[in-house]
This record gives sequence, C-alpha cells and structure tokens, in this order.
Amino acid sequence: MGIDGDAPVPPDRRFGEEGGRLSYGGYLCLPALLSQQQPQSESPDELLFITIHQVYELWFKLLLHELENAREAMFADELWRARHLFQRVHAVERVLIEQVEVLETMTPQDFLEFRSKLAPASGFQSVQFRELEFLSGLKDERYLGSFRHAGDTELARLRRRLDEPTLWDAYLAALSRRDLPVSDDEIMGTLLAVARDRGSHDDLWQLAEDLLTHDETAAQWRMRHVQMVERQIGTKSGTGGSTGAPYLRGRTRLHYFPLLWELRAWL
Repeated sequence: MGIDGDAPVPPDRRFGEEGGRLSYGGYLCLPALLSQQQPQSESPDELLFITIHQVYELWFKLLLHELENAREAMFADELWRARHLFQRVHAVERVLIEQVEVLETMTPQDFLEFRSKLAPASGFQSVQFRELEFLSGLKDERYLGSFRHAGDTELARLRRRLDEPTLWDAYLAALSRRDLPVSDDEIMGTLLAVARDRGSHDDLWQLAEDLLTHDETAAQWRMRHVQMVERQIGTKSGTGGSTGAPYLRGRTRLHYFPLLWELRAWL
C-alpha cells in the first residue's frame, strides 16, 4: 500500500488493492478518524484547534508505547534496543515542539471567538500527558483529583502508572545488573563512575544521555507551550479552572531525572 497513486501492477501480483483485501482508508480507519473533529462554534479556526490537540493525543499514545518498550528493554538488559527507541521518542518530541507554531497561526481574537465554548474542558485534563509524566518519573497522586470527568478506565490507567516502575527505575536496574551500587547514598558515585569510565560503561552513559534528552525536550515543549498560552490569552485563567500561564510557567523547571542534571556539577 502506498500514497503515490495507481501504477501498473504485474499480472502475477496479488497485493493490497488488487487483491481486494484492504484499502488505505480502511486500514487507517479514516472515515471514523475524520469524523471526530466536531467544532462547537461557527469559528473557522476551531477546526485547527481541535485537529492540533487530537494530533497531540495521537503522538502521546505513540510516546507511551515507545517509552514502555524502552523501559522493558532496559529491564531486559537490551540497552541497544532502548537507545533505538529513545531516538524515535526524541524525534516525536521535536515534532511536538514544532507543532506549536501551527497553532500560533491562530490570533488571540480568533481564539476568543470560541474559547468560552471550551469550559470546563482543558489540556490540564489530558490523561495521556499525565501518564507520560508518571512513566517518566513525575508521579503525583494529587492529580487524580483533577480528573473528575475521566472515566473509570482512564482513572485505572493513571493509578497503574503511579504503581508501576518508571524509566529511572529501569535505568537503575541496568546499573545494578553491572554490579554498580544504586542506593540513595551511592547513586551519585555510580553515575560519576559511569561518566568517568566510558571505556567500560559507554552504553550506560549513552543511555543516560538519552534519558536526559527526553527530559530536555519535554522541558522545551513545556516552555514553548506556555509561551503560546501567554501569546493567546495572557494572564487569563485556564478554561479548566487553573491559573493558566502562571501554572504552566511554574512547571517549566521540572525535571524527570534531577540526578542526571546534578551530575554535571560533579564532573
């Protein structure tokens, strides 16, 4: 299957459309997918707003899939596979950052035409985004109280993320498998040993760098997002009841892996 239009097909081939088994639209469930954009106003810019946020959720779904697999690869001591998956994660996260620019083609006046229709819906209620934070290490049970509109299945997913190992837990397991100490009192010494002896531990060092890049690109997205919010609504409160930009700006300095950032000061 491709997107390059019809082309002559050898008579002995029975693949894709000529075999009558599957179509492009059927495989991607396009009728169902493209029916999910349902504006609540007459504003011509609301379709842009909906599309961007639905695409974010699709990327979040992929990121959760890839990060789960990277975590399992670390637990299985398949560090090469974890690194490969992190390269994909980094590429997707860069797309998330660039995607903000598309949303900024909407002016504040355009947004205000339909913003009142959104309340109390808010990006604050994105279950998948919170799952990404929990999986990456920013676990905070208090957020469960913010999802009063979430269904039982979504709440169960968040509780599962609170209980399951994080990416950092998986990295500690990889260190421990090399007989490197990982207790709270010894972990910084271990990180220093890995950094200073790359001849013996380069795969562990490179994996730590992958974790740090994941952390860094997530922080870049948070900063880009808050700048977009400030550009659109200034200091207005969020539609979901948060303080809006001030709340978002307060989260821009959060780190998934603070010890990897602190390590730089000890090198």
